Amino acid sequence: MIKLTLDKLLSEKEITRYQLSKMTDIKYQTIDNYYKNKVVRYDGFILSKICEALDCEIKDILIYIKNDTL
Repeated sequence: MIKLTLDKLLSEKEITRYQLSKMTDIKYQTIDNYYKNKVVRYDGFILSKICEALDCEIKDILIYIKNDTL
């Protein structure tokens, strides 16, 4: 499973979702979905703009959680 940790990163950097929306020119609702981990398909373009705006790497906003139910 892939989990977004954008909420933690924004909190650490003291940046709001609204500010990130303005910094990236991405709709607030889209940023909110990434923030609340409600995204089913991850858009590389959006992830790239977020990383660029926050000066971070993809590993700072995405984590992989191994599923041991197999």
